[in-house]
Amino acid sequence: MTNLVERYVAAWNETDPAARAKAVAEVWTEDATYTDPLADVAGHDGIAAVIEGAQGMFPGLVFTPGEQYDAHHDVARFTWHLGPEGGEPVVVGFDVVELAGDGRVRRVVGFLD
Repeated sequence: MTNLVERYVAAWNETDPAARAKAVAEVWTEDATYTDPLADVAGHDGIAAVIEGAQGMFPGLVFTPGEQYDAHHDVARFTWHLGPEGGEPVVVGFDVVELAGDGRVRRVVGFLD
């Protein structure tokens, strides 16, 4: 589970479009969906666009894993932070993910705390 959260967060921090597309493909299934209070998208292109949009809204900030994560069956939940590198977070979130058989994310429902 820790590995998934680290790869998930790394995808959100990837600023190079080609590297971000590769990271999204490695973490999410082709038909994955992502829904949070600000977005409702499907597929790799949609997810990559949401990530790029978040980076544009919060320039210079980075995502880091939060302190809590848990998983059972094919569902996981974890917290994340967004803030200056090494500093206090300005945004804290909580994501619930459904995993596919290959371990990639099939569905994300995100919340902002």
